[in-house]
Amino acid sequence: MSLIHPTALVESGAEVADDVEIGPYCTVGAQVRIDSGTRLLSHVSVQGRTRIGRDNVIHPFCSVGAVPQDKKYAGEPTELHIGSRNTIRECCTLNLGTAQDAGVTRIGDDNWIMAYVHVAHDCQVGSHVVFANSTQLAGHVHVGDWTVLGGFTGVHQFVRIGEHVMAGISSVLTQDVPPFVLLGGTPSLPHGINAEGLRRRGFGDERIAALRRAYRVLYRQGLNLEQASAQLRAEQAALAGESAADLGRLLEFLAASTRGIVRP
Repeated sequence: MSLIHPTALVESGAEVADDVEIGPYCTVGAQVRIDSGTRLLSHVSVQGRTRIGRDNVIHPFCSVGAVPQDKKYAGEPTELHIGSRNTIRECCTLNLGTAQDAGVTRIGDDNWIMAYVHVAHDCQVGSHVVFANSTQLAGHVHVGDWTVLGGFTGVHQFVRIGEHVMAGISSVLTQDVPPFVLLGGTPSLPHGINAEGLRRRGFGDERIAALRRAYRVLYRQGLNLEQASAQLRAEQAALAGESAADLGRLLEFLAASTRGIVRP
């Protein structure tokens, strides 16, 4: 039997695994599904078509699966999907998607989401991400794996952030951020690659050196994006293995950017 506190309200129709813990004064809507090992500590509201995976911990006063903060939303059957092993701290707000996009807001696995974070409608968040306190994602934002956003970071709608990015405290992101970049400020400017973060994740000296060269091509040689991409393709052709794959991911990101990338 589920471990449900007597003061919690779980509506009929909710699918809750037997070992899910639902603490005092939580509410769980009829269309919610929560998988094994997840814990709602207290005063957590989970509503809408929300799917929560295994072994998550959701702290007090979070609002999970509320309707989007979008005036165009008219009650369409949109969803929120949360993966497994996420820690979601106090007072976070994670909204459903909208019919104007994929209709699903997604959060991956093994993320550390600190207090007062907002993840708006249709955001696509990868895995192993850290959002420090009061990070705010507007609608339709994409965030790649292993990205770290410092406290009080604000991200404009439709911005795409690549994998392994590190943004400093109080960053304001209004354009796309290529993978592996270190940045900060208001508005944010690039300051090299996220070398320390990459080392912690097992990137060797050769891969980091190749990414440093790529950064210089992109940001230090006075090239426009088309020229820089052409030179990066030539650089990639001279590489092999993981280094070539890293540049491939960078080139794919640049080709897909529609808002333009952050520039000094």
